Amino acid sequence: MAARVALADWLETARGLEPASIDLVYADPPFNTGRAQRGEGALVYADAWLSVDAWIDWLRDRLAATLPALKPTGSILLHVDWRTSHHARLLLDELLGAVHFVNHLVWAYGLGGSSPRRFARKHDDILFYAVDPDRYFFEPPMVAATSNRMRGELKKATDVLDIPAINNMAAERTGYPTQKPLALLELLVGACCPAGGTVLDPVCGSGTTLVAAARLGRSAIGCDLNPDAVAIARERLDGVCAGASGWV
Repeated sequence: MAARVALADWLETARGLEPASIDLVYADPPFNTGRAQRGEGALVYADAWLSVDAWIDWLRDRLAATLPALKPTGSILLHVDWRTSHHARLLLDELLGAVHFVNHLVWAYGLGGSSPRRFARKHDDILFYAVDPDRYFFEPPMVAATSNRMRGELKKATDVLDIPAINNMAAERTGYPTQKPLALLELLVGACCPAGGTVLDPVCGSGTTLVAAARLGRSAIGCDLNPDAVAIARERLDGVCAGASGWV
């Protein structure tokens, strides 16, 4: 198992990857919310483009540079929200082809505010595409059954992932905005990357994907432009990979 995280832009990192070396790309890019994302106190990063088209152009360049690094059995999970999920799916259709689409996953997290003007927004979208729709790796994740008939048993997960967001008292909380729960990333990595494979998170934030990969015996590569994010990710990986020869 090897893990490394660098202070670098996604595009720079992608261009330096070996062809056909990555089993899974999980990317949780800025959502183009139009506002600054703040952690516990300080400004962390600005999440705004001049337009949706500008955001798509930014994402297209990075996805196009990353795709050659995927193995023939590899896949990509692109984590977006209601603002851009439809644009992002068309972009992936453009780059890979619609036949490479596998799933539109819904992460239902429950937390967040409500509105008197619309249904409360309580989910994100994760677009699952495969390099080769006939031979990509997939191991169906098992989750606890909820029906009375199957009480106490496990069942295959559906395309709706009911996993709580990180609350203010959670032990895994780092204070970094947009941090995703470890349970979500462990489910996705375990399902879409084979044991001993390599996971790339090119906008790794607080490093949850990298930690999930390391805990599951996968190698991990991450990068982010934010020094605070890289510092947090490195600290978290120190706790998982201490003593591992491949940890950088």
